[in-house]
Amino acid sequence: MKAIRVSAPGGTEVLRLENVPTPVPQEGEVLVRIEAAGVNFIDVYYRTGQYRGAFPLTLGTEGAGTVEAVGSGVQGVGPGDRVGSVNFAGSYAEYATAKADRTVPVPQGVTTRQAAAALLQGMTAHYLARSTYPLRPGDTCLVHAAAGGVGLLLCQIGRKAGAHVIGTAGGPEKVALARGAGAQEVIDYRKESFVDEVRRITQGRGVQVVYDSVGKDTFAGSLDCLAVRGTLALFGQSSGKVEPLDPQILNQKGSLYLTRPTLWHYVARREELEERSGDVLGWIAKGELAVKVFREIPLADAAEAHGLLEGRQTSGKVLLIP
Repeated sequence: MKAIRVSAPGGTEVLRLENVPTPVPQEGEVLVRIEAAGVNFIDVYYRTGQYRGAFPLTLGTEGAGTVEAVGSGVQGVGPGDRVGSVNFAGSYAEYATAKADRTVPVPQGVTTRQAAAALLQGMTAHYLARSTYPLRPGDTCLVHAAAGGVGLLLCQIGRKAGAHVIGTAGGPEKVALARGAGAQEVIDYRKESFVDEVRRITQGRGVQVVYDSVGKDTFAGSLDCLAVRGTLALFGQSSGKVEPLDPQILNQKGSLYLTRPTLWHYVARREELEERSGDVLGWIAKGELAVKVFREIPLADAAEAHGLLEGRQTSGKVLLIP
């Protein structure tokens, strides 16, 4: 089969399409014919060596497709079933394996491409808005990169919870996308100070929570946007790592809460995985949650996909199609 392999950390040039043996499902695993693979910043982190991986490696954890074979001991899923997962052992490929209990069914009314586009980012938005800081009617939240894949979903889920959603985005097209996803206020960070605008919008009170996937460029400002006892959920670092922080700053700025969550700790139990994926895919099937696919790119052109992501040129999800 063909797969995107990385032999050593580096730029997009290290992403190479190679012929490799088709994996064989081991005990408790399923083999899936990948119909679409999701491209995420975690893949960039592994490619560049920010996250440690055993090279050579096949990138990608997210995808969806059809089960081709199952290993011993697998129950409840079999050949022909449509499934998705965020735990594939290399989804930038024509075939990939995953633990059966780490896959979820793709329901009627949802395509495999929609599932591949929605699972990781959708469940991320779900845990942030439902668990890390559970939004309630009357809350005000700030969503950075509101026109990105997670951002567009967070705006929708935030509105669904009855919160007042403020987003940040770069340029008029992305501002319009964030508004279309439900953000009542969108700040064009290229033209305005998001800190000043948040303070103006909230009449100086600040927001209850900031959902920040940007990191270095927004971190200090995010703290300044919070109300007393507000929460900063730093769930990404697309602009780089945040500098070390003296905890006393959290006291000085209003007894703030700072958390650095990751999806894997919020879907660790099978029950959590089923709940979050069931909500996300169920909302899509009912037309209550819209997933925007920015580009569908051939597997061989994975370098282009990474370039778009790192250059902040995307609005919505990028998929690789084997």
